[in-house]
Amino acid sequence: MLTSPAQKALWYIESHLSAPLSLDDIAAMAGVSRFHIVRAFAAATGVSVMRYVRLRRLSEAARALASGAPDILGLALAADYGSHEAFTRAFRDQFGVTPEKVRASASLDGLALQEPVLMDQTPLSDLAAPRFVAAGPLLVAGVGDRFSVDNGAGIPALWRRFHQLVADIPARRGTVAYGACCNGDDAGNFDYIAGVEVADFSDLPRSFGCVRVPAATFAVFTHAGHISSIRRTVHTIWNRWLPQSGCQVADAPNFERYDQRFDPRSGEGGLEIWLPVIR
Repeated sequence: MLTSPAQKALWYIESHLSAPLSLDDIAAMAGVSRFHIVRAFAAATGVSVMRYVRLRRLSEAARALASGAPDILGLALAADYGSHEAFTRAFRDQFGVTPEKVRASASLDGLALQEPVLMDQTPLSDLAAPRFVAAGPLLVAGVGDRFSVDNGAGIPALWRRFHQLVADIPARRGTVAYGACCNGDDAGNFDYIAGVEVADFSDLPRSFGCVRVPAATFAVFTHAGHISSIRRTVHTIWNRWLPQSGCQVADAPNFERYDQRFDPRSGEGGLEIWLPVIR
């Protein structure tokens, strides 16, 4: 499965937004030259690579300020600005107001925020048939948030938080990571938890999310390509494979499974998508 350089770059930026990012790093992870990624990214998104990075960091800083973040210097450093003054200047140039004013108003009204750009979700023409696995119950704990089917671009940032906090999750079992979708509603909203298997939830701090996956039969699909193209695989499963399969989806969480082959830095190595079904 071919994944465009722009798609790889988008995933890498969103999942490493709080880490140092250079054009060389982004080009290397996309597997192309600096010249190539500059032009490919702009053609795909309408904005240059490093401007997108700056706008996303300033937008996330604005969200933190509207939520009352007390440490503006800390936000400045996290956004890769060397001083409070440089950050304030860039913030005011982008949004027309100072960071202090956004914090005082506790509002994002009128700010031209740069939202995460969605990954490609065009259907695949060569989805491999799944295997079917009967699996026992699974307890997953980690970091979670609520998304909708049209704003899932924020999920890479959730994984960034997971990798920062995974060592603090009690009662962990193994190193396999799970991305669990649960609690969906009729409007297309759902909870997504990036986590690990745990023995129980009894010592889990309230700041973490958790989900209990009941025993079920799962259709297990392999996504062998780069992580940035996962939306294409998911879209094809739900809109092409499932209607033709003779299976029904069980009312239970579905999840992604990331074992030791997956590299969270590069997004390569592949993963599995587990869908609970009734055959």
